[in-house]
Amino acid sequence: MSNTDPIPNPHAYRPPRDTARRAALTVQTIADVAAGFLVLWILLDLLGANEGNVFVEFVHAVAGWLAGWAQDIFTMDTESLRVLLNYGLPAVIYLAIGHGTAARIGRV
Repeated sequence: MSNTDPIPNPHAYRPPRDTARRAALTVQTIADVAAGFLVLWILLDLLGANEGNVFVEFVHAVAGWLAGWAQDIFTMDTESLRVLLNYGLPAVIYLAIGHGTAARIGRV
């Protein structure tokens, strides 16, 4: 390299492998956050958290939106078991799909 050659910009080109790794990490993180909200709601419900609290209301609203498609799949007599199954199943599915997709993207 001579003194007249421009210095290459290290940010000008990202190899495809690095981009795929970042995309996989993004997908995995989104799945983890979604499952985290669902698990947090399950814990708050099982521990009898005050549903009038703003934080508890927020977590319940987010978890309800994330698990809306799975509500009342299980209709148990016990409320705690119903919450565990109706919010736990979507959490497991989000983790499985998110991590499976991330693994496939990461192999590119």
